[in-house]
Amino acid sequence: MSVKIRLKRLGAKKRPYYRIVVMDSKNRRDGITLDEVGTYHPVEPVNQVQLKVEKIQDWLQKGALVTPTVKSILNRNNILLK
Repeated sequence: MSVKIRLKRLGAKKRPYYRIVVMDSKNRRDGITLDEVGTYHPVEPVNQVQLKVEKIQDWLQKGALVTPTVKSILNRNNILLK
């Protein structure tokens, strides 16, 4: 089972917001998640990203992979990834 940290889309048409979640890579985008580690609101001017840093670091130590979009969000918020 390959575990990934990726985005799960929610919200209305043309007003998306995303949850940053940990899930099996074989599940569909909005499928069952293992853990929720943050939120991302691209439309909002303030407080776009809220992260649970301890949970993210814990999943990374367990070997979870990160998608490119989530990696850029984490790097912008000073959670440096290799």
